[in-house]
Amino acid sequence: MSAGNRGPLAPGWALRERLLSGEPTVGTFIGLGSVTAAEVCASAGLDWLLVDLEHGGGDEDQVGSIAAAAGAYGVATLVRVEVPDRLRVGRVLDAGGAGVMLPRISSAAEAEAALRHRLYPPLGDRGVASYNRAARWGADPSAIDAANDRAIGIVQIETAGGLAEVDAIAALPGADVLFVGPQDLSYALDAPRQYDDPRFQQALDRVVAACRAHGKVAGILTNDRAGAEAYLARGFGFIAIGSDATLLAATLRRVVPAGLGVDR
Repeated sequence: MSAGNRGPLAPGWALRERLLSGEPTVGTFIGLGSVTAAEVCASAGLDWLLVDLEHGGGDEDQVGSIAAAAGAYGVATLVRVEVPDRLRVGRVLDAGGAGVMLPRISSAAEAEAALRHRLYPPLGDRGVASYNRAARWGADPSAIDAANDRAIGIVQIETAGGLAEVDAIAALPGADVLFVGPQDLSYALDAPRQYDDPRFQQALDRVVAACRAHGKVAGILTNDRAGAEAYLARGFGFIAIGSDATLLAATLRRVVPAGLGVDR
């Protein structure tokens, strides 16, 4: 095993190939702001964790610790950045993130510009440095040479503009996953949380069709195993099941005996 393949980042390096080969993967969102909670999720045997810096309770400082903790279990760490800006994307990749999720994308042009932030020049505008976790603190500067082929790009389809240009977004190099944000998209379609609404269902079909046409992966968030299995059968291959917070809360609601607790 070469130096470039050792350490906690190795799981992330293989994830993009797994995704683009058509292998379904499953993960969960990390929003509690707890490295320990993230490690517990990794120990459950997921393919990836997605640290949510848009809505979650953590911050950039925790990304590296989560990447190291998850990597010890062979689990890759992805990050949803607060905004799809160059500095935000570069920092989480330097910290050991295997890829980035780009929120609130409204056009193919916006997606193309944001996806460039994950690439080193001349293909992109990511700042070059090797004294970070991604390059094993300078011990593996060759990681920089391979980074453009390894950094996963996840574009969220959650706005009316993003849905309107979903085919053009799927055609972009580096738009590896098109991820539906169900709540945001339902609001954008004027059908808030009405997931059986024909407009929402048709939108899901459009995302899957665009991904199939361009060899990309459709992703979506669901609440449980039944939902995950249904979406897999529908053609989604990147499945997020809840978050550390929602899974903890759901488990507690299920195990507390009837007649006890504050709702008794």
